[in-house]
Amino acid sequence: MAKTPNLDAMAKQGALGLVRTVPLGMEASSACACMSVMGYDPVVYYKGRASIEAKSLGIDIGKGEVVFRCNLVSVVDGKMHDYSAGHITTAEASEIVRSLNAELGAKNIIFYPGIGYRHILKLKGHEETLEAVCTPPHDIPGKSVKDFLPKGRGSGLLIDLMTRSEPLLKHHQINKERLSRGDMPASTIWLFWGSSRAPEMPSFIESYGLKAAMTSGVDLLRGLAKMADMTVLNIKGVTDGSDNDNAAQVNGALEALKKNDLVVVHIEAPDEAGHGGLIDEKIKAIEDIDKQVVSRLRQYKGDLRVLIMPDHPTPISVRTHTHDPVPFLIWGKGVNSSWSARFTEAEARGTGVFIGEGYKIMGKLVGK
Repeated sequence: MAKTPNLDAMAKQGALGLVRTVPLGMEASSACACMSVMGYDPVVYYKGRASIEAKSLGIDIGKGEVVFRCNLVSVVDGKMHDYSAGHITTAEASEIVRSLNAELGAKNIIFYPGIGYRHILKLKGHEETLEAVCTPPHDIPGKSVKDFLPKGRGSGLLIDLMTRSEPLLKHHQINKERLSRGDMPASTIWLFWGSSRAPEMPSFIESYGLKAAMTSGVDLLRGLAKMADMTVLNIKGVTDGSDNDNAAQVNGALEALKKNDLVVVHIEAPDEAGHGGLIDEKIKAIEDIDKQVVSRLRQYKGDLRVLIMPDHPTPISVRTHTHDPVPFLIWGKGVNSSWSARFTEAEARGTGVFIGEGYKIMGKLVGK
């Protein structure tokens, strides 16, 4: 169990409970869950994850166009070995994506580089691909990929592009260099989370009367921030992995409070460790957040109200997202204590407080 003395101290002073961030019947994705945490109902506003990430990258989705998430993954002996190609760097991945465009791209097939292993494919005139049944690679660790290739109408083009990427990646200089260092190579692209509609939702200030900003190392969260007309903070050292500079991120967020009423701080490391099945890394990530981020919030001089929570569970046992409710903690000025001993799922459940519609959590924080 992670040692979280700062979270536990705040749990004794603040209000603890459980909240369902993924509506029943919807995919247990970060897109739905994070939209809820930000105070927007996914049932109303969610139109597909790839379109949100495209928004982050400034990619327009025109009439007759669709976008897909395009992961660089590692397949070994026909099985999904690593959904992130060994957490390939953004610089390495960008070179590979440029090669994909040169070899597989066309006027109606365009690859866009993103962050790390996460990228975007845009297709024009192939709206039938949205009918294909696709599976996220992080849902199938260690499983035979042939059983989870896109299926049904519209899957042909997606499978063709995935198949044609394999010889290109096998002989790519970036992968040769990664192999020489003992790093996992990217062996194929994996296409999923297709969508066609450019996302729209009201601004945060329109919805809650507050000027807001966000810091994250993930395209999805940056896209959600842009959808909500939040300021996207560019803080040096903020990444999507275990090398994230937590201290720089929280200090940058607190500095941004001088110009904003609310700042969202998103840290990806625990989720990535969960997908990797890495219990020690997940514990370390949580303990680092407690030591480097939560302690800083406790020491802040001035009025502050804080909401701390995961957007969704990523249990080590299954290595993917689940629909289970998550614990939340609201701490600070004007918050009545629920007299909990620790910040844990069990303690949160014991309070008897449950918010069934996750998007209402933001109203609890800001008093609406």
